[in-house]
Amino acid sequence: MSDLPFTLDQLRILKAIAAEGSFKRAADSLYVSQPAVSLQVQNLERQLDVPLFDRGGRRAQLPEAGHLLLEYGDRILSLCQETCRAIEDLQNLQGGTLIIGASQTTGTYLLPRMLGQYRQKYPEVAVQLHVHSTRRTSWSVANGQIDLAIIGGEIPPELQDSLEVAPYAEDELALIMPVFHPLASNEMIARSDLYKLKFITLDSQSTIRKVIDQVLTRGGIETRRLRVEMELNSIEAIKNAVQSGLGVAFASTSSIEKELQMGVIHRARIESVEVKRTLSVIFNPNRYRSKAAEAFTKEILPQFTNRELEFKKASANKSNGAKSNGAKTTGAKTARIQPIIFLI
Repeated sequence: MSDLPFTLDQLRILKAIAAEGSFKRAADSLYVSQPAVSLQVQNLERQLDVPLFDRGGRRAQLPEAGHLLLEYGDRILSLCQETCRAIEDLQNLQGGTLIIGASQTTGTYLLPRMLGQYRQKYPEVAVQLHVHSTRRTSWSVANGQIDLAIIGGEIPPELQDSLEVAPYAEDELALIMPVFHPLASNEMIARSDLYKLKFITLDSQSTIRKVIDQVLTRGGIETRRLRVEMELNSIEAIKNAVQSGLGVAFASTSSIEKELQMGVIHRARIESVEVKRTLSVIFNPNRYRSKAAEAFTKEILPQFTNRELEFKKASANKSNGAKSNGAKTTGAKTARIQPIIFLI
């Protein structure tokens, strides 16, 4: 170890500077002094005999050597964290950490219930929930920063061979409107009625909005014809706007359960239209799988669906689905999914 030209602390400092953009903010994030950070960087550059930062601008920029060390440093630090968690596992769930990832809607409305049950059973395990886009979450699973994740979007193509995927549950998109809306008294509305309504949506650049548009299109709804009157930046804001009578919206059924029980919004049924997306559980088979993650997979996940998990490589599922269908498929095992019910 003494022959290595860098230490783990120096790699942590390099990563912090790259993330924060300055030596001072990196020092603050690591709870050390700025001179200590500068000294470590100087020692590291002297030991490697290459400059790691371009210090000319207002923001610390990494040249090629800096980016290369950062890339390998991330992998080294990730393996160190994985090693520590494997050692913690020797205590047989009397400690350790469970890190779960989720896309926005799932992480906000479904995972807290799951983690609540998990914590009741394993109170000594430290639990972290990371809520990000499907793409970012998938990369975190691939890099070993997250044990497993529940996602609603499509896995990036470049990760298809790295991750294993199990279709988990179907999340339906429901049309919600104010309880006093003229159409709220109808048991069913026609598809053509959709194009006369005033819609409230998420920002057009948001990942969730894009996923919703994709799901609606697959359900036969022409999203370009929908009259978008207002764009908001959160699902909660959209629900409140609908409740106040500002328009209608499509929302995941998992996000409106409380409002439906309270009777403050109305869920409208659309004739001959059922809009659903498949939620999947993903993990990296080449990374260490902790006992904490195993317990969550085997004991908690089955309580929220009527389907047993069957993990398979995403690329293999996609290939099998295409062969059985004779047509293109847009996601892992899409053509072979059986109906799944969300038990929440």
